[in-house]
Amino acid sequence: MPARLDLTQGDITTLAVDAIVNAANSTLLGGGGVDGAIHRAAGPELLAECRTLGGCATGEAKITAGYRLQARHVIHTVGPVWSGGRDDDPALAACYRNSLRLAAANDCRSIAFPCISTGVYRFPFERACRIALATVKAECVRLPAIERVVFVCFGQSDFEAFERIMAESNA
Repeated sequence: MPARLDLTQGDITTLAVDAIVNAANSTLLGGGGVDGAIHRAAGPELLAECRTLGGCATGEAKITAGYRLQARHVIHTVGPVWSGGRDDDPALAACYRNSLRLAAANDCRSIAFPCISTGVYRFPFERACRIALATVKAECVRLPAIERVVFVCFGQSDFEAFERIMAESNA
């Protein structure tokens, strides 16, 4: 049975899932946006563990404990900075694919994703949503252990755009 895909608006740090995904920078040492929010909510132990990981390349993913979060794990992935080049789309897809594979390898059945690279990295939002949906659907077929994927939008306009794109992808 394929994973159930859900969409919600709100704060990813409050979700009770096995893993939340952090749209991190390559140092994994915290930053702005969702990255900063996750580090603040998880507490200083997350930063201490991230210091031991040696950073992360674009498209790759690394896992830590969730510490003070409801989620057991945080999966850190580094999205591409939008350049309009031919490597942008595959790099973003790799973030979702590698995060799901890491979740499955760590016995996570539920995972929540923010909209990776759509903030300060300026990836076009609707394009990013389509890549996220297509990649997650394809990868979940290969990973039956993943039962639920939640896409989390912080703002109302992003939520409405993602909701429309999800409906179109199911038509």
